[in-house]
Amino acid sequence: MRQEELSDREKLILRSIIQQFILTASPVGSRNITKKYDIGFSPATVRNIMSDLEEFGFIDHPHTSAGRIPTDKGYRFYVDSLMEIQKIKNSEKGIINKEFKIEQIETDEILRLTTAILSNITKQLACVTYPRLDSGIMSKLQIVSLSSSRILIVISIKGGLVKTITMEINSVIEPAQIESVQSLLNERLCGLTFREIRSSFSERFRDVEEGQRPVIRLFVDSVDKIFKDINSKDNVYLTGASNIIKQPEFEDPEKFPGIVELIENKDIIIHILDKGTDSASDQVFISIGSENQDRKLEEYSFVSKEYTIGSTSGTLGIIGPKRMEYSKVVAIVDYMAKMLSEILKND
Repeated sequence: MRQEELSDREKLILRSIIQQFILTASPVGSRNITKKYDIGFSPATVRNIMSDLEEFGFIDHPHTSAGRIPTDKGYRFYVDSLMEIQKIKNSEKGIINKEFKIEQIETDEILRLTTAILSNITKQLACVTYPRLDSGIMSKLQIVSLSSSRILIVISIKGGLVKTITMEINSVIEPAQIESVQSLLNERLCGLTFREIRSSFSERFRDVEEGQRPVIRLFVDSVDKIFKDINSKDNVYLTGASNIIKQPEFEDPEKFPGIVELIENKDIIIHILDKGTDSASDQVFISIGSENQDRKLEEYSFVSKEYTIGSTSGTLGIIGPKRMEYSKVVAIVDYMAKMLSEILKND
């Protein structure tokens, strides 16, 4: 059934069911709807409409209750066609703005702070990924001699990110060699992305002087390591696990192992957040229940959005039960992504 085939009164009842279920976590009956919402229909009329919505697959009928609950299809219709995005409360804006009044703090600390703010306001599990460096544009490279055979490579990325890596070299290197190679690397690599550098490094440095070859050889042999994207499971920040456990959907002790696995297996979270980056970067991405593909995520919804820092981007988002307050969560995720982009731009 196509969305536009729902009548206005079917949309009204579906919206009422979902809003009531979000509030109570209990199946919704026709009398619940007529008492709670001024819709102008009798309980009998509402029951008939609910039967139609169930037949269309927008709501379901649990065996232990006379009421109905939304299906994933119903939630999807709601967020796409029926939901009105809430305005962020001034009190919530005040909390966010106050927390973000920070000076000279490292990027990773800003990201940890972001998850704490998101979790506190939404009462859900919050996550933020470190900016992906594959699209990061190198603005400067420095080589620091740590010993006669060890060097520290410091790569500055447009937008303020910095990556450092320590390397061992087999031959003794002189300060003049380091200075010469550093100048050559900056001359030929500045303005390129990490991805471009990895794929073309050898070609760009075929013609180097004899004294530069030992250090350049180190770069050739280790280019995939030196210019590797550091966005891995160690660069996903999570806060608010206790919020998930407190939700009525997960009070059953048998569901605890699934929650623990979700929190500990960050690869699962990275996968769904990466899926969100396929959508337009200026849009909030919502993935509901079975849309997440992995069966471990069938009880959860993800709301996420990209933030940007220079030429790179990361993702922040909320993980919670399908019965989350989407209109509020979407507004907060959208606002926080814009705030984070602005803060990191000025950092």
